[in-house]
Amino acid sequence: MKLTLRSYRQEDFEKLYEVDQACYEPAVAYSRRELRNYLRFPGAECVVAEAESNMAGFCLTARQGAQGHIITIDVLKPFRRRGIGTALLAEIEKGLAKNGVLEVGLETATDNDSAIAFWERHGYRTVGVWKGYYPGGRDAFAMVKALAPPKLAKKGT
Repeated sequence: MKLTLRSYRQEDFEKLYEVDQACYEPAVAYSRRELRNYLRFPGAECVVAEAESNMAGFCLTARQGAQGHIITIDVLKPFRRRGIGTALLAEIEKGLAKNGVLEVGLETATDNDSAIAFWERHGYRTVGVWKGYYPGGRDAFAMVKALAPPKLAKKGT
């Protein structure tokens, strides 16, 4: 499978929305308005993953100063467990670090074992619980990861 990562373009919006709707239950998936607002946040960055000439997923983040936040990472079911989420996360973290982010946070449902395992496998640790964070009263873990600052090129190399 050939995977391409690229920056979000405005013409991707409807497909982004469709992917988010397919990845999450209706009460959790973002409305068009919410998704548009997140894409307009200061410091927002969205990376799109394309596989087999289709949008396979995306990751949307925001940053302010040294703090970053993963708003969502979505990978369509047929493309899961093929390294796409890991590739999106690596690309997003690299971009955040390049822009001076030292720590990135996120929320994930306390009953989503596969998501929790994914985040832990990639160095995120739980720092708290948000009670009733999701519709229906589901709780979320607040998770964080410290990012290493990008390495500077040595003079003369």
